[in-house]
Amino acid sequence: MAMQAREIEEMIRQAIPDATVEIHDLAGDGDHYAATVVSPSFKGKTRVQQHQMVYQALRGNMGGVLHALALTTSAPQD
Repeated sequence: MAMQAREIEEMIRQAIPDATVEIHDLAGDGDHYAATVVSPSFKGKTRVQQHQMVYQALRGNMGGVLHALALTTSAPQD
């Protein structure tokens, strides 16, 4: 069963409430998404740490229900 874009967005927003989240279905199949997540909580963190925060927000769905997620993360520019 595939995940819906809104489910992914809600999971990320619950874990990172100050985030701006954009989700795009890349293939129209509910399995391949691109996400852009911008959050002040990413400030001072490496890109790997930022991605880990997002993957943690997805509660183990990555690689299972959610097959592929192209992820772009950043802190807001001052």
